[in-house]
Amino acid sequence: MSYETLLYEKRGGIATVTINRPEKRNAWTTQVSADVVEVFRAMEDDPEVLVTVLTGAGDKAFSAGADLGNPNTHRVATAGDHLATVSPRGFAVFNAVTDYPKPVVAAVNGFAVGIGCLITLCCDIILASDNAEFGLPQVPLGIIPAYGGAVRLARYVGRGKAMEMVLLGERITAAEAYRVGLVNKVVPLPELRTLTAHYAERLAALPPLAVRMAKESLNKGLDIASLKEAAQTDIYRFMLLGQTEDSHEAHRAWRERRKPVFKGK
Repeated sequence: MSYETLLYEKRGGIATVTINRPEKRNAWTTQVSADVVEVFRAMEDDPEVLVTVLTGAGDKAFSAGADLGNPNTHRVATAGDHLATVSPRGFAVFNAVTDYPKPVVAAVNGFAVGIGCLITLCCDIILASDNAEFGLPQVPLGIIPAYGGAVRLARYVGRGKAMEMVLLGERITAAEAYRVGLVNKVVPLPELRTLTAHYAERLAALPPLAVRMAKESLNKGLDIASLKEAAQTDIYRFMLLGQTEDSHEAHRAWRERRKPVFKGK
């Protein structure tokens, strides 16, 4: 698959999507959004893809956010023109990553700012190099983190820290991001690729349907007001998984003290 702003590689069940605008610190554009939506839809339909890694080209930035060098960035001619483009289903690029049924590992190799930060919050595991920085600079620019950006952040770091980051628009270091629970692990930049491969390979070795249902359980459960309702819904996921070939294989392999062979069935 070929894209104008992305690099795509698939190897051993692991797909790697790289935002490829290093000369602009992988600044986000409408074309990047379109390419991300397209590639995630294609990967969802590809049974060979078990895990996806999302990262940025170069060693300076995952994505430095919107391309502020473009005078049309964050601008609309009229309220009517803007509303005509707003979908009741939300922003397509966030939905494409958030609703993607397979696990997504963000490998943050530098600045993750603005939408570059928000897109990592749509991923399932966030790994960062020690030179990474995270920030939402929208309020100082006279706007806000759109499409639930502040709420997404609060789900990771809590209301207080999210309010500080959103209102002040200040960036935090990778070490601080780890301390407040935004990222799962921080390593020196030269070690990030190895760490990411380790996580991706472990995820790819798991029964795919169980991984999918576990991800769905957590993501959808967070949107259900009642824990009791979320728990009740999980009963049906549990029962369905118990009838899969992979579940039977995993239990047999445990009893026989051997490595299981999963088929995604």
